[in-house]
Amino acid sequence: MSNQISTAFIETFRSNIIMLSQQKGSRFQGKVRMETQAAKTDYYERVGSVDAQEITTRHGDTPILNTPHTRRALTLVDAEYGDMIDEMDRVRLLIRPDDAYVKAAVWALGRKKDDQVIAAALGNAYGGVSGSTATALPSTQKVACHDGSTTTGVNLNVRTLRKVAEKFDSNDIDPDIPKYFAYTSSQKQSLLAETEVTSSDYNTIRALVAGEIDTFMGFKFIRTERLVRSSTDITYNVSTGVVGSGTGTITAANSRRCFAWVEDGLVMAIGKETVAKIVERVDKRFSTQVYVRQSVGVTRLEEVKVVEVDCSE
Repeated sequence: MSNQISTAFIETFRSNIIMLSQQKGSRFQGKVRMETQAAKTDYYERVGSVDAQEITTRHGDTPILNTPHTRRALTLVDAEYGDMIDEMDRVRLLIRPDDAYVKAAVWALGRKKDDQVIAAALGNAYGGVSGSTATALPSTQKVACHDGSTTTGVNLNVRTLRKVAEKFDSNDIDPDIPKYFAYTSSQKQSLLAETEVTSSDYNTIRALVAGEIDTFMGFKFIRTERLVRSSTDITYNVSTGVVGSGTGTITAANSRRCFAWVEDGLVMAIGKETVAKIVERVDKRFSTQVYVRQSVGVTRLEEVKVVEVDCSE
């Protein structure tokens, strides 16, 4: 056989496109209060609770009580994606990447929505007359994962979930409103190891669905790998998990800021839903431009309906 036979070898390429591993869009959209918004900033008026006054005299004066009335601002955030497909490159391709590029863009903007939900849950909310007053999630709405003795932090466990559920109950949250818990694969594996979660005697509604925790202790679990770490070490009470003081410490490097929320405790407003366009650009030698954009805002409406859960990984 000729030694030059290798020059006749051919190369072939698949005619389909393989999308690499990634989160396919938003996992939180629809799990929060959904609104539409036609202004850059909108305000949500909030009325708090007030105690009634007993009548102790006949024909007395009508009481004037100070009903708490506050507002929360929600500002839209515009996000976009753009890429070009050169017309001359199409000559060298066996595939048309247009649809794959659009799919990648839509997924990316969906993940952007989740990042906004995470930031709204764990960060500052804004209120006041002009929406410039920042309100942080208070330490009373934060729980460190704890087992009663470990001083260096533990990962998610049933003891901590009970504490989170207790916070919602003590705040008199309507039990009919759905509650969710955002966690990562690390917390999932930790919780799966708990005997109480996997025991059908303890959990009659079966917390495991095809190997994944679906619903447990009233929470619908949503896995996301986009949860952030703390920027500083977290101090906590070893016995109660209360954050802010105590002998326990979760280092920033080992921390993971999970959170639980009541559906209407966070609001996502859609100013412009995700729109995708594929157009031919005359000014770019008739190359194809893929463009996707959206306008979405998220804020925390009520602090008592969100609980940060700090886990040690």
